[in-house]
Amino acid sequence: MNPLNYYRFGAYAILAMGLINLRYQTGSEANLPKSSALILLGLAVLLLTFIPALKNLFLLKISKVVGILGLVASIVYGFLI
Repeated sequence: MNPLNYYRFGAYAILAMGLINLRYQTGSEANLPKSSALILLGLAVLLLTFIPALKNLFLLKISKVVGILGLVASIVYGFLI
C-alpha cells in the first residue's frame, strides 16, 4: 500500500469528524468555527497528499511523528468540542 494513504485516512477521519460535529451540534454556540477547524485541517492535509512534490516530505521520519501527534491532537480536540 502507498505510505501516503495513512495520511489520507487520517485526514479523512478528521474531515469526517468535523462534518459530523457540524451536523450534530447544530444550534450550539460557536459551532461553525469549532467544526471548521477540523474540516479545514482535514481537507488541507488530504489535498496536500496529492501534490507529488510533497511526497518526500511526508515520508520523512519527523513528518510521520508530527503527523501522528497532529492526528491524536485533532481527535482529542474533536471530542472536547
